[in-house]
Amino acid sequence: MNRDEVYREIEDMFGLVPSFFKEIPDASLELEWKLFKQVQFEEGAIPNKYRELIGLGISAVTKCSYCVFYHSALAKLNGATDAEIEDAVHYAKSSAGWSAYLNGMQVDYETFKDEVVRACDYVRMKRAA
Repeated sequence: MNRDEVYREIEDMFGLVPSFFKEIPDASLELEWKLFKQVQFEEGAIPNKYRELIGLGISAVTKCSYCVFYHSALAKLNGATDAEIEDAVHYAKSSAGWSAYLNGMQVDYETFKDEVVRACDYVRMKRAA
């Protein structure tokens, strides 16, 4: 597909061609558009609302204001509530904090893995009872 054909597809999907697509070189525009559609919009094993909440959490941790805005808007478009958005960001904050702590303190990785497996086994056993 040439640039005009790709732009027609994009405009058909969004009602406009976002300027960030206009920055992509001709040689990779079609490929980038196909990948964008597939990853961002096609149904997958994880429903789109939850994928967008995951994207929001990652964006919050990486501090990308473009991505935070994008994934918040798409999460809402896919039915996420303000409470779900706050929960996703709070979970990302907690996870990033624990990652910083565990890595910074150089907690033994093999011990950590063993304890997580043992704790999960214990919870499974309690649930089954």
